[in-house]
Amino acid sequence: MDLSVIVIAVVITALVFDFTNGFHDTANAMATSIATGALQPRVAVVIAAVLNLVGAFLSVAVAKTISSGLVDDTEITPVVIFGGLVGAILWNLLTWLLGLPSSSSHALFGGLIGATWVAAGADAITFAGVVSKVLLPLVLSPIVAGLVALAATYLAYRITARGEEGTVRQGFTIAQIISASMVALAHGTNDAQKTMGIITLTLITAGSLPENAGPPLWVIATCGIAIALGTALGGWRIIQTLGRKISDIQSPQGFAAETTSAAVILTSAHLGFALSTTQVCTGSIFGASAGRRLASVQWGVAGRMALAWLFTLPAAAAVGAIASWVAATGTLGTVIVAVVGVAIAVGIYAASRRQPVTASNVNDVEAEPVPAGV
Repeated sequence: MDLSVIVIAVVITALVFDFTNGFHDTANAMATSIATGALQPRVAVVIAAVLNLVGAFLSVAVAKTISSGLVDDTEITPVVIFGGLVGAILWNLLTWLLGLPSSSSHALFGGLIGATWVAAGADAITFAGVVSKVLLPLVLSPIVAGLVALAATYLAYRITARGEEGTVRQGFTIAQIISASMVALAHGTNDAQKTMGIITLTLITAGSLPENAGPPLWVIATCGIAIALGTALGGWRIIQTLGRKISDIQSPQGFAAETTSAAVILTSAHLGFALSTTQVCTGSIFGASAGRRLASVQWGVAGRMALAWLFTLPAAAAVGAIASWVAATGTLGTVIVAVVGVAIAVGIYAASRRQPVTASNVNDVEAEPVPAGV
């Protein structure tokens, strides 16, 4: 296959991944605001989309981590990156269908690592970078976010305990709109950069950019637009899980969770850590839920999410490895991977229409009841 053709194919596939990242992660910013009624569902996703686009232009530190810190760009080709992206996209779609807030970031990392391993061997993977910039943030970020959100929620209720209920509620509602907007901005700053990094890595491997180059302006702009369009679509299934199935979230809890998430994500983006915004926001929501006295927290839901997180890297890596191996056989192999990937995606979408979740019914499900004696 002509090099320019496969590069174009990889860029398009990367933007498709960016689009799925947008609707998969809309819940990170807006689930609690929608659940508490601070924002109407459609308004919330439009605000998130606009701020995702703005956030994409604020930093490129994470993009440089992706393009130069995880795999040896001299050992891989655009075909390898194509296979990794297919693995990430399919995992995103499957977890969206199940309503599980898994990490789009780790799906991307897993797909890329699996594809690289098959194509160039383990030596082409920078394991030190994987551990320090992927695995450690994976473990620590939801714990840190959860503990900070728990403390923030406790303080929020203590400080406002003697305030007039209506005034306090209105104040937190306004504050929550601001904090949710900050999370959306932070998400664009962090997650849009990951696709920027993948496209930049592709251009480096194709010889179009020098090693360690940053993303060109057109890459930044197209990635920002793609993630914004996906966000505007609204990932209602995952919004429902985070907003309604964990706990009965109140405005002070939503504000504490969102403020914590924004602070952690923006700090990591500044430092170049490609952490999972999904895991940060989920940890914050669980922490905020536990921080309210007598609140019921659905730890069973947390267990299912943890399993999804555990399987994300290896599952995406396995699919990425298979896709990369088939695509590497030539033009026909690449076409087969593309056709099979599209067919699976269409099947997942068709399955989602059997029990649709939309802006009109996203808040209809209550948190699961806690068993007696718990």
